Amino acid sequence: MPPQKNQDHQQQQPSEPSKFGHLPLSTSGPLECALKGTVLLNHPYFNKGSAFTSQERHDFELTGLLPQSVQTLEQQVQRAYEQYSAQPDDLAKNTFLTSMKEQNEVLYFKLLLDHLEEMFSVVYTPTEGEAIQNYSRIFRRPEGLFLNIHDIDRVHHDLSLWGTADDVDYIVVTDGEEILGIGDQGCGGILISIAKLVLMTICAGIHPNRVLPVVLDCGTDNETLLNDPLYLGLREKRARGEQYDRFVETFIRSARELYPKAYIHFEDFGFQNARQLLDRWRPEIPCFNDDVQGTGCVTLAAIFAGLHVSKQKLGDLRMVVFGAGTAGVGIADQVRDAIAEERGISKEEASRQIWLIDKPGLLTAQVEGLSDAQKTYARSEDWSGKETDLLGVVKEVKPNVLVGTSTVPGAFTEEIVRAMASHVDRPIILPLSNPTRLHEAVPADLLSWTDGKALVATGSPFKPVKGPWGPDGKEVEIEVAECNNSVVFPGIGLGGVLCRARLVTDKMLIAAINGVVEFGPALKDETAPLLPGVDMVRQVSVRVARKVIQAAVEEGVATEQGIPKEESELDEWIMEQMWDPVYRPLKYVEAHSASRSAKGELRVVGSLPQRG
Repeated sequence: MPPQKNQDHQQQQPSEPSKFGHLPLSTSGPLECALKGTVLLNHPYFNKGSAFTSQERHDFELTGLLPQSVQTLEQQVQRAYEQYSAQPDDLAKNTFLTSMKEQNEVLYFKLLLDHLEEMFSVVYTPTEGEAIQNYSRIFRRPEGLFLNIHDIDRVHHDLSLWGTADDVDYIVVTDGEEILGIGDQGCGGILISIAKLVLMTICAGIHPNRVLPVVLDCGTDNETLLNDPLYLGLREKRARGEQYDRFVETFIRSARELYPKAYIHFEDFGFQNARQLLDRWRPEIPCFNDDVQGTGCVTLAAIFAGLHVSKQKLGDLRMVVFGAGTAGVGIADQVRDAIAEERGISKEEASRQIWLIDKPGLLTAQVEGLSDAQKTYARSEDWSGKETDLLGVVKEVKPNVLVGTSTVPGAFTEEIVRAMASHVDRPIILPLSNPTRLHEAVPADLLSWTDGKALVATGSPFKPVKGPWGPDGKEVEIEVAECNNSVVFPGIGLGGVLCRARLVTDKMLIAAINGVVEFGPALKDETAPLLPGVDMVRQVSVRVARKVIQAAVEEGVATEQGIPKEESELDEWIMEQMWDPVYRPLKYVEAHSASRSAKGELRVVGSLPQRG
């Protein structure tokens, strides 16, 4: 297990010089700041509120602007948590946290990190979905970049307002078409870009003042939004075709020209566009689609862990995926690529170990309207006379892995599960649809129907399940893993950013998966979860980033110089560049000689005048 940096979250960082303190993203030592007075207090990246030291209050002209007591970050967190707990519901808690983030980022992220298991569902799914649905009604101030499909000629200019070529490390962009299982949310999709970047900072230490959330406003097909007089986005049907393609390409090319070191993360695009964008740009730029690759990676990590527990090999895998949309096909692709890599066979041959089922039933060559990605898995062999529904396919295929991404609640019936378990001693069953009410099955039923033998991971958190499945019928408690993308995509992004990868390759993704699996609790205890939880996500992200960087170096796509080769030294190099929610001492510098960071110009929010 790698050493942890600043896990005690001291109010000020230690003054000992770091071996890698010279790096541009180093987090050791004082933080240069050219702001004073109320301007400083209004900047969320520099603001410490009541935790400014006496010396800092004097140096930065704050003595009359704050109450006299100098408090610790821990005291501030205690007060903030009491305020948070007093909110009447989860949406109000989400709004409270958003307000805190706009005032004091260190306090915001420290509060989240201290209470991550409790607050994760509030800052992300499912509460963030509710906030996105209500975006135009709870709107207070803009955050992020809003690009308009009718102003393609302004895309480059508007992007340029966010800084210089060295100022942005990570971009999350969405067009808002398929948000968190709640569909088309138009310009409200900006909140999913913001939420993903929050997770990147919490889980992987990406510097919060070096990120860029973007929404591409192409209109919306959501009639509720179109009829809402308060809706803030383009009030017209969603644009498609050549105009859409030109808009997206203009954004990507402009982003690459302006911020050549930035990693681009595509989020919650519609199925067809998500696949096309990934296929189009992945060979050219460092990009990632969490709905396709992130879901595929974390699911494959759960499968790897399940195969380890059941003493099977990836080459033995027979997987049925119920739900052939973005997530389902993304999972299939990741599993296919891993099989091809391990067995030394073509991707086409590896795809023969995977069966996809969607609304028409099993995808075969006879099914019309399949996307190119789906056609990869369409069964060309004669399926005549065989059942194409889920039960029929399970009986015919005898799968050892069953994955659900259908959003069809209860689709994994007792008959289907028992049919699967009759052929496999330890079936791996992953009902991944979100939210909980859309799960294909609940863990308690899956374990009951298989006498505790099923190896289960779900798309939402579930409580442990008790049953008489131990030796001699002894009651045991089985913990259920959550297939949460946040244990994998932050580490992949961190590794890609730190080594300045030219591309994100298949080998880098497989390396990331192995990094997650190494932390799987079930490898040591079969009643434990298949995957690590969010409580250890930073440790996992360091390991994933290390694996990703090593793979990138091996493949020749890492462009950063001076990357350590020895693993413990590489871990130290990684952690030195991870942003932590601690108050660093502030060092005043004159504006005329200050960096853009010291002048608070690395972000629009809190530093430049707000528009709109």
